[in-house]
Amino acid sequence: MIQQHLSTSLVDVIIIGGSFAGLSAAMALGRASKSVLIFDTNKPCNRQTPFSHNFILHDGEAPSQISKKALEQVLKYSTVSYRMEEVLKASKGECSSRFQVETNNGIYHSRKVILASGLKDEFPLIQGVSECWGISVLHCPYCHGYEEIGKQTALISNNEKTFDSCVMISNWAKDLILLTDGPCTLTPEQQHLVHVKNGIQIIEKPIEKLIHHQGRVQKIVFKDSSEIELDVIYLKPKTTQGNNLAKQLGCELTTTNEIIVDSLQKTTVEGVYAAGDATTYMRSVALAVASGQKAGIMVDREINIENFKN
Repeated sequence: MIQQHLSTSLVDVIIIGGSFAGLSAAMALGRASKSVLIFDTNKPCNRQTPFSHNFILHDGEAPSQISKKALEQVLKYSTVSYRMEEVLKASKGECSSRFQVETNNGIYHSRKVILASGLKDEFPLIQGVSECWGISVLHCPYCHGYEEIGKQTALISNNEKTFDSCVMISNWAKDLILLTDGPCTLTPEQQHLVHVKNGIQIIEKPIEKLIHHQGRVQKIVFKDSSEIELDVIYLKPKTTQGNNLAKQLGCELTTTNEIIVDSLQKTTVEGVYAAGDATTYMRSVALAVASGQKAGIMVDREINIENFKN
C-alpha cells in the first residue's frame, strides 16, 4: 500500500486506529477536505475471523479484505495520510486546544483526536480459546449464528449476563449446553427457565481445554478428564481498551471499560471523539462503520464552526 504523506506540523484530525471505525471517520473527513493522519497497528480484534456477516453489501466477505479495500478508497482523498505506527503517548496542551501524539518515529500535532483503536479481549484461562477465537469460539450470534445453526453448541458464561445470553443464543442452537466453569450463579428461577422449561443442559464442571483443528472446536475437556463433543462455543470475554490513550487524555470510561461518548461520539474531553468497539458492548462491523462516520462528520462540523467564528 502506497501511503500518502502530509506536512504533519499540524493536521486537523489525528485518528488513532485504522480499522472500520477509524477508516469510516477518515473518509467523512477526507471528503470534507480536512487534513487527517491515521495511525494504525493492524491488529484488529477480528483478525482471525474468516468471514464477516450482517453487514449489508459485504455479507460473507473476509474482514481483512473489507478493511483493505476501505483503506484503498480512503487514501484516494489527497488530504488523508496513513502511518503504520503505534501511538505511545497522547496529550492535550494545558494552555492550548491542540493535541500532541508521540510514536517511536516522531511527534505529531492536531486540532482534534478520534480514538478508534478498539478493545482487547481478556480470555479465560482455558487452553485453546485464543486459537479458536473468531473461528468457532464466537462472541455474537448476530454476526456468526446463522452459519452455525444445527451444530452442537455451548455457551461458556457464569455472570449477570448468562441468563440473557441463554435466551438469545437458544434461538440459533436448539440443543444448547451452558458451561459455567464452576458453581452456577443463575437464580433458582433462572435455572428453572433455562434447564427445566427450555431444556438447556447446565454443566458446572471446571474446564481444562478445548481440542480443535485449525481453530474449529472438536471437543471440550473438563478438569476431571471427562469430555463432550462440540462444534461451536459462544463466549463473551471481559475487555479492556486497545491501548492506554483514552486514560492519558483524561477520557472517562464505563465500568466495563468502554469510552463514554454522547450521541455525537464526543468523549468527556473537549476535542476528543471516539468510535467503534472502544465505545460500546455491541461489537459489529456495521456499527463500527456507522459510529465512525458520525464521529468524522461531527468533528468536521466542530472544526467548521471554529473556522467560521475565528
